[in-house]
Amino acid sequence: MHALTIVRIDPMTYQRVLGDELRKLRKQRGWTRKVLQGKLQTEVSLQTLATYELGTRQCSVVRLAEICLALDAMPHDLLARVHGRIFTDAPGEHIRLELSRVVEDAQPELLPLRRWARDRLRAANARTAEVQLDLPALEQLAELCGVDTVDLMGRLRQVMTR
Repeated sequence: MHALTIVRIDPMTYQRVLGDELRKLRKQRGWTRKVLQGKLQTEVSLQTLATYELGTRQCSVVRLAEICLALDAMPHDLLARVHGRIFTDAPGEHIRLELSRVVEDAQPELLPLRRWARDRLRAANARTAEVQLDLPALEQLAELCGVDTVDLMGRLRQVMTR
């Protein structure tokens, strides 16, 4: 019998990485969103395509398959790349954070991050929710905190080892 491992998916991260992979695929083809829009079987607005790529809107499985096929890509291959980016432990690719530890940290520069973590905990109704931040998310948070990305990563690693 295999031991079951509980894997938690952070929906916001998953959507953002999925959108990033969709955007990469479209750009590899040299297509604009308008070109992609013209190749889809169903009508999808440019705004909707943009929100999929930004990860700010969920994409149905059927719509994802339609977009992938229009891009001449297999949906399972795209999802495998998303899975690899989210669930692999390659050093430097991401950092796992316990949100409660972030909230308890007192570094003044990380105030925006503490607020974000507090909001995430409230939304999750949990005390020890864990999230995984990939490099693009870390870059955005570093900008929000007014620190360098490498500096932020070092600070967060210290927070997690205390």
